[in-house]
Amino acid sequence: MTPLYAQDHDYSQFNVLAVDDIPINLLLVQKMLGRFNFTLRTASNGQLALEAVAQQKPDLILLDLLMPVLDGFEVIKRLRADPATADIQIVILSALNSNEDIVKGFNVGANDFIMKPIIMEKLLTCVVTQLQLVEARKKAK
Repeated sequence: MTPLYAQDHDYSQFNVLAVDDIPINLLLVQKMLGRFNFTLRTASNGQLALEAVAQQKPDLILLDLLMPVLDGFEVIKRLRADPATADIQIVILSALNSNEDIVKGFNVGANDFIMKPIIMEKLLTCVVTQLQLVEARKKAK
């Protein structure tokens, strides 16, 4: 079976923001997602992520939880509280893997949760699925 992410599709209309305080993690995400044509921006902490969202609203945020300044949980809460950003698809990428952390992530508004270390196929499939949801929502408007 051909993986969902291998299908020919134009992703150039999408904007993705990856947020992690560890530069190698951002580089890894960039390498894994390099085959897509969407715009991929990065931020190194929660506050910078909120500033990046204010400058240009992304379609999808790939968000670490453990970061300085503002953690990922707080970023999600703030985004969900603002009607202008409440509909952004958010996928948590975190080394936190307790049931409590996963449930908390979904309870504050995450759309999906991927535990680190990141498995490339899982990340690719998740990103494509989230972008397909964004695309469907845009078409429905």
